[in-house]
Amino acid sequence: METTLVLIKPGGVSRNLIGEITRRIEARSLKVVGLKLINADRTTVEAHYAEHAERPFFKDVCDYLTSGPIVAIAVEGTNAVKAIRAMMGATNPVEATPGTVRGDFALTIDDNLTHSSSDPEAAARELQLWFPEGTL
Repeated sequence: METTLVLIKPGGVSRNLIGEITRRIEARSLKVVGLKLINADRTTVEAHYAEHAERPFFKDVCDYLTSGPIVAIAVEGTNAVKAIRAMMGATNPVEATPGTVRGDFALTIDDNLTHSSSDPEAAARELQLWFPEGTL
């Protein structure tokens, strides 16, 4: 059993995709054990993407994630990390397979709608950032 993080970015929230993304997660028999709609603070976003701090896109990614409300979801289940990554699709939506969230709804890498943890270690670190109060 694993727990992982999904963030629905401002583009996904503004396009009213919260229900559709959550529906897809639950349809895979994964359990939502934490969910909140928030305005992300810059400190949390910068800590979340800290490994990319020296990359040219770091500022733009942080600006985007703090530009509007996001939904943070803690998801639990067997193979949750890999299952969620497969469901979200390739980071670049033009390479994402139809049937994935990005393949069905996103067009640009700048607004690829979601973030999902890359591995169990990243999930543990990210869940602490976004759910410091814990999950169910």
